[in-house]
Amino acid sequence: MGFWVSTVIFLLAGVVASLFTLLCCNRGSSTNLFHLTLVTTAVICCWMMYAIVYLAQMKPLINPILSGE
Repeated sequence: MGFWVSTVIFLLAGVVASLFTLLCCNRGSSTNLFHLTLVTTAVICCWMMYAIVYLAQMKPLINPILSGE
């Protein structure tokens, strides 16, 4: 599974979570905005963590040292 496929999956998860928040936690306009901000921030942070770990494996800073045995 590639990087862009996983990015689309995170985007879809964010949309579903936002819709779920709007449908289940409808308590007023300011509260809805706060909930959407929290959901959006959480999805972006999770995606950034995934992206950093995925891209760090493509070009590691430390090369493994093979033993001469």
